[in-house]
Amino acid sequence: MQPGYLCYNGKFVPASDTILTADNRSFRYGDGCFETMRVYQGEVLLADLHFERLMASLHLLHFAPPLHFTKAYFTKLVMDLCTRNNHDQLARVRLTIFRADGGLYDPVNNTPYFIIQSWDLDKKVLELNDAGLEIDVFPDAKISCDKFSSIKSNNCLPYVMAAMYAKQHRINEAILLNPYGRIADTTTANLFIVHHKQLITPPLSEGGVCGVMRKHLMKMDLPFRIIEKPLTIEDLENADEIFLTNAITGIRWVGMFRDSSYGNASAVIIHELLHEGIL
Repeated sequence: MQPGYLCYNGKFVPASDTILTADNRSFRYGDGCFETMRVYQGEVLLADLHFERLMASLHLLHFAPPLHFTKAYFTKLVMDLCTRNNHDQLARVRLTIFRADGGLYDPVNNTPYFIIQSWDLDKKVLELNDAGLEIDVFPDAKISCDKFSSIKSNNCLPYVMAAMYAKQHRINEAILLNPYGRIADTTTANLFIVHHKQLITPPLSEGGVCGVMRKHLMKMDLPFRIIEKPLTIEDLENADEIFLTNAITGIRWVGMFRDSSYGNASAVIIHELLHEGIL
């Protein structure tokens, strides 16, 4: 179902309304950040981790959030919007933050404005994918390794181009590398490998986004040891399994990377534990 409403700075307006100007700083410069959340049966899943990342991002980007920017404030707006749009049972929600209009590269002020949108989600996101994903490396851009690289930034051109590359080459996801030729993340997810019954994922210092599902997984009591370690293409080729994580789809296993194929025995176990833990 197409959404009827969106939330703009706390007010609900028809989704068809024009609310941004040509001076919008997100449009001009990608000046802002966003959170993409899953709503399930009237609840924002992993709300604590989403709000923690949001506030950390606002701090890094030198926003001046007002005192009422709390988890309770945003979760209420999200659920009110989902109710209006009949999305409260299963939905994808995006909260986009951008700096107030004005200025060139240097802003006039650091007031955060925001938009919340919601969309229906297919129930298949609750299940582990039947067929393994096919992935490959996006060759045309590198992800920087700095203190801003972990933010879900509104300035995400490399990910847009990587997603286009994946579509053109008929694969499910494209891997983005950092300047050292190592794995950062993928177009929409963080990456883990399984090797000798250990889960290995690149540390955030490798340039990947600070994924909420990644962080949740690393806090869980799993029957696997989790290690943060830089990963190379050779590590992927020698892995026992590869899987991807994000807040909307949870965990998805990879069946093919170039000439290497993989199973999903560990992914099945982790998916069941994730399902029990957050649903």
